[in-house]
Amino acid sequence: MRAILIPLIFLAACSDEANHLGNPLLLPISGLGTAAQNLAYNQRRGQVEVIVKSGFPAIIADIENGGGPVLDDAMETARIPENDRPARILQMQGDLGLYRTNPGALVVALMVYGG
Repeated sequence: MRAILIPLIFLAACSDEANHLGNPLLLPISGLGTAAQNLAYNQRRGQVEVIVKSGFPAIIADIENGGGPVLDDAMETARIPENDRPARILQMQGDLGLYRTNPGALVVALMVYGG
């Protein structure tokens, strides 16, 4: 009886309906894809962090001035779309008090804006 139930359980799990796990037979493949995406994201985040922390006074000045080369470089690396950048700079100007004391918060904001 168990020999029949186990394959039926696997077949029942392979439905066409939406679920948060997807097809359980494809989990190893999707796990590799997720790992690759996480690696790429972490690498990009590291690059943004280096830009922010190595040019911190300049990036703060760029935010205050509504743009500049260091901020442009950070936004490009974070993959913030060019047409979205003016609105994001306004948001960063509004949160400048936080960013002056917490460069990590600026890195997070840039990565969130970049998607």
